Amino acid sequence: MTLLPNLKLLAGGRYDFISTDSNSIADISIPGEPQKSGSDSQAFSPRVGIVYQPIEPISLYASYSRSFTPNLGTQKADLTQIEPSRGTGYEVGVKAELFDGRLITSLATYDIAKTNILTTDPNNNQYSIALGEVKSRGIEFDIAGEISPGWKVIASAYLNDAYTSKDNDPTLIGKAFPGVPSQGASLWTTYEIQKGSLKGLQFGGGIFYVGDRVNDFYDPIITLPSYVRTDAVISYKRDNWRAALNFKNIFNVRYYQTNWPLIFPQAPFTLQGTISVEF
Repeated sequence: MTLLPNLKLLAGGRYDFISTDSNSIADISIPGEPQKSGSDSQAFSPRVGIVYQPIEPISLYASYSRSFTPNLGTQKADLTQIEPSRGTGYEVGVKAELFDGRLITSLATYDIAKTNILTTDPNNNQYSIALGEVKSRGIEFDIAGEISPGWKVIASAYLNDAYTSKDNDPTLIGKAFPGVPSQGASLWTTYEIQKGSLKGLQFGGGIFYVGDRVNDFYDPIITLPSYVRTDAVISYKRDNWRAALNFKNIFNVRYYQTNWPLIFPQAPFTLQGTISVEF
């Protein structure tokens, strides 16, 4: 909705109905009837945003949103299902269009709170537990666009503080959430030849930096180290067809992406080929 020529409002919402049923056996080695459980949940999730343009290339914005996510297929050790997760998010930022709209940049700060976030049960890693509330606060900078015909770039950087804000276990309150880096950045650029016999040939590459992450609530001394991964791509597009070769971790850097209990280094250098067609 346009309130004024330089002031716009966005409003929306969704209503979810979730019904789940499950049959579980505590010990498959002992014959017995499955334990039946189920739940019914519903929630309304609104979102509201406002944009103000003091001058045409600059947009100041603020937004509020709610989320509702069922924790399907996950169970506590007592074989009952974990309640859905609810989230509340606030964001304030500024966006700018540069070089006649060829480049778009944004700087935003956010505050997100979520309930019933899943994590592995420390007493039995086959099951999950849900934390009371986790908060994530930070700032993010993004830039994307086409510097010149055929040359595109996407870059981003962020600082993030994710921690447990409410829990029945007071020793967890204030602790960093496992597996969430406090900082990161990325740069990806591609160039596609625009003319001649090689028109449609594209090549590019980028780097991805992920900071240190706490590995476990109960042993915060152990952390997953930061890493820098380098990827690349070569593709060719002709009419409706596109073929590509994607190179991941081309310098064979050893890094960890998931936290306990799945601590193992990601696969080394990988190569993936794709062919796609558009109709």
